[in-house]
Amino acid sequence: MAPTVTSVDASEPRVASIKTLADSDALTSVPSEYAYIMDPNDKGDANDPEHSIPVIDFALLTSASPDERAQMIQKLGKACQEWGFFQVINHGVPESLMKEMIDACQRFFELPEEEKKEFHTKNLLDPIKCGTSFNVAIDKVRLWRDYLKVIAHPKFNSLYKPAGYSEVSLEFSKRTRAVATEILNGISESLGLEPDYIAKAMNWDRGCQILAANYYPACPQPDLAIGIPPHTDHGLVTLLIQNDMCGLEVKHNDQWVLVNAAPGAFIVNYKSIWHRATVNNIATRISIAVPHGPALDTPALPIPVLLEKEGEKAKYIGMTYEKFMELQASPAAYMMPCLDHLRVKDN
Repeated sequence: MAPTVTSVDASEPRVASIKTLADSDALTSVPSEYAYIMDPNDKGDANDPEHSIPVIDFALLTSASPDERAQMIQKLGKACQEWGFFQVINHGVPESLMKEMIDACQRFFELPEEEKKEFHTKNLLDPIKCGTSFNVAIDKVRLWRDYLKVIAHPKFNSLYKPAGYSEVSLEFSKRTRAVATEILNGISESLGLEPDYIAKAMNWDRGCQILAANYYPACPQPDLAIGIPPHTDHGLVTLLIQNDMCGLEVKHNDQWVLVNAAPGAFIVNYKSIWHRATVNNIATRISIAVPHGPALDTPALPIPVLLEKEGEKAKYIGMTYEKFMELQASPAAYMMPCLDHLRVKDN
């Protein structure tokens, strides 16, 4: 059952951020322009162990023992095939650094609105941008979410405020990129390819890395609002961390699964799997998603050697990463999943 949304009334006052709205003493209910009615039977379940995302041990994935590495690559391939989401433990990125990154983003969101205005932009690939909702020009319903997006690779960009953000984000982006690279190599091997096959094909050395922080304040009526509606990501490998509040739900076997990650783990999204961000009425949730994609001018195409091996024809046309990101941000993304636009049409 599709969610019910209200039409956005242009006469209603617009707020600069969801934080401004949530901090208002007068807020007791969800304004109509944010109303997103979810099917009561379409809620996530975090209690069933049969619906827990797989766990990948990074230490074994990068082990010097061929047997240990082979076993973990096989497990990684199965996780990608059956889930598209998994969590990575023992990855070597200090938990203290992950917390510092979340704290730095929280300090940004807590800046006065006037100080954040200089980063408001409508351009998709501006090095630094912040805003609210998703795209207020085309949104069918406004989202209970503010965001900050900073491109960290191939050229590192950063904020000069709040204090300490630049140093923390530089270290965090380097460490997460190293983890993402090893995961991509493992995925490549799980497909029977050379470890660096996908990286070379996608010009990984010039690949795009984005630090995308999301701010979801407590909501007085969480069943009547949404942080981010069902969507798929555009990167090759997306790593995500969050504060102590859960909210990420993944669709698996037609059921929404609330993701409970182990402390200090990365939640990883590899395949175009539907997921969403829900909100709560208890405390603010902050997540930081780090999509790692190809170089912007590189087209993603079906891998010829795998097509030959399976005796299959390509089911998707190619498109550069930049064009795919533009497609995802366009009204067309509301009509159907982005990948459906790239399906090869049957004659």
